[in-house]
Amino acid sequence: MNIVFGTDGWRGIIARDFTYDNLAMVATATANYITRIGDKNPSAVIGYDTRFMSKEFAEETARVFASHGITVHLTQDISSTPQVSFHTKQKGSILGIVITASHNPPIYSGFKVKGRFGGPAYPEEIAEIEKELEKLGNKVPKAPAKTLDEYILERMIRPFDAQESYLRYIRKKIDLDLINDSGYSVLLDAMYGAGQHILPKVLNNVTEIHAEVNPTFGEVKHPEPIPHNLHEFLDLMKTGTYDLGVATDGDADRLGAADNEGNFVDSQKLFMLLLKYVWEVKKKRGSVVKTVSVTSMVEKYCAKHSIPCIETPVGFKYVAKYMNEEKIIVGGEESGGLGTMLHIPERDGIFNALLLVELMATRKKSLRELCDELDEEFGPHRYMRKDVHVTPQQKKAILAACAKGPEKIGRFTVTGSNTKDGYKFFVENGWLLIRASGTEPLIRFYAEAESMGKVNELLEEGIKLH
Repeated sequence: MNIVFGTDGWRGIIARDFTYDNLAMVATATANYITRIGDKNPSAVIGYDTRFMSKEFAEETARVFASHGITVHLTQDISSTPQVSFHTKQKGSILGIVITASHNPPIYSGFKVKGRFGGPAYPEEIAEIEKELEKLGNKVPKAPAKTLDEYILERMIRPFDAQESYLRYIRKKIDLDLINDSGYSVLLDAMYGAGQHILPKVLNNVTEIHAEVNPTFGEVKHPEPIPHNLHEFLDLMKTGTYDLGVATDGDADRLGAADNEGNFVDSQKLFMLLLKYVWEVKKKRGSVVKTVSVTSMVEKYCAKHSIPCIETPVGFKYVAKYMNEEKIIVGGEESGGLGTMLHIPERDGIFNALLLVELMATRKKSLRELCDELDEEFGPHRYMRKDVHVTPQQKKAILAACAKGPEKIGRFTVTGSNTKDGYKFFVENGWLLIRASGTEPLIRFYAEAESMGKVNELLEEGIKLH
């Protein structure tokens, strides 16, 4: 049995790890957990992305749940992860399941677990599902006795439109009239993922690219909205045709952006822009929660305005727990995923894209001008992440070198460190974070400093550590 749960569920390579047999085990373990916690009429929401076999895997999961007496609300078409989270809360279901591997390459599929509050399942819930999985041993459960159609006739599986009520909700939360009256033109790169065909239903002036189903992700190859995956998108933005460019990942919970000159705007800046908007314009009050990989601008801003700032390990599930249990204005991570108190405690690339263009329309400023304001307020903060594929031996050597606590990173003196998640080394006006991926055979290197030259130097020196 090759089933390993990562930051928010199980992911594996299709046909090697993510097989029908392994799916049957994970689905059965999850169904056992749902029935064990004792709701009288338990229900779950199940959705799926654009990947190879996602629909079939979702339907199989639905059959397993139905065979355990769990009513399943099954999305009748492709759905984003935030839509599943939204409906899990709306329908009062115990869990939501999304068949997606998010931003991973096309050979992966995954089984994301969502909590009843409308965000990632708590780590404790994932641990309980893992315990149920252990109880099954290596014995593959029997297939459900009935077909999908039979369960649908019995109303144990109930297909539904996941988009319609989600869009109704968005229309209440976002000032769409203000945006549409502004005349802004928006380019959306859906990256062949689940974010396609949503924005044009609420905004007048949207052009979509990579907005059809292509399980190989075509020339995009890797549906994560970061610069080296967005060549066509950035080239189109450089033509000056569009006021704003937004890109969503494979399951549309992450957001990337570009200004009207084709400059990529990293998620660190998006976090700060939306935090400032929610605090200064929307006048929301509460705490901020950020992962260890988020820009130091957040601490500076929170200190300036006496806003409590909570730091967590990487993984939105840690952020979402605070968002569900405390009054959090904005919570998020550096990878393009953040949530606000204006919405469910979940990352949502589409909702955040709308919030970003609403901010532009409210302030009557371009994204470039808003980013220039950040430089004026905090000084330049430049950021980059590099993902390096490594052998197990290389991974061990790099992490061992980090554990020793180097006094220098290249020519930069280490002034402090943080081991909340991986190894974060502080240098004058910057930092380097080194941590192993929970879902792929690679090490992630993150750096922030006052210039891209220094950022690149920190990354190169970090990769040399061993």
